[in-house]
Amino acid sequence: MRLRPVWLLAVLALAACVGETPAGPQGKPLGKAERAECLMQGGTVGRGGLLPDEVCFLPQPDAGKACTKKTDCIGQCLADEGTCSPVTPMFGCFDYLDETGKTVGICID
Repeated sequence: MRLRPVWLLAVLALAACVGETPAGPQGKPLGKAERAECLMQGGTVGRGGLLPDEVCFLPQPDAGKACTKKTDCIGQCLADEGTCSPVTPMFGCFDYLDETGKTVGICID
């Protein structure tokens, strides 16, 4: 079977319409000084939140320590594990223990 030139032109025209999927929002990068300060403090730079801005994730000195309320931790007292959070800030949905030891659900974006 032989393709007619009209069909060939139609296929080529359609192929030209297919493009790359546009990337989502890029967010703001950390400045050079902020990035350097983060790294000097032992942090890591990554993206967080709905608008993926770069943030400094700092390790917590009491990460993994058992806790029963917020004041037991420098970061968050994670309710599911009963331990202090490994880094700050935290994004997403999670349960934490407040100052009285009550479980509170939160979503941070």
